[in-house]
Amino acid sequence: MTKANPIQVQKFLSGMDYPASKEEIVDHAKSKGADKNIMQTLEQLPDESFETPADVSKAIGEID
Repeated sequence: MTKANPIQVQKFLSGMDYPASKEEIVDHAKSKGADKNIMQTLEQLPDESFETPADVSKAIGEID
């Protein structure tokens, strides 16, 4: 599986209210029509609260 680019992911997180949990981020992206690759990447995020979009991007960068 190819990890989604954090910039691509942020397109599906526009309008997201932070702080947000992993579950809220996944649900929001799904509601915005995120594709399978984006969803698989978001499912790999750690179960924690994200304070900003930059925190989400950083976490994506740390996924193996």
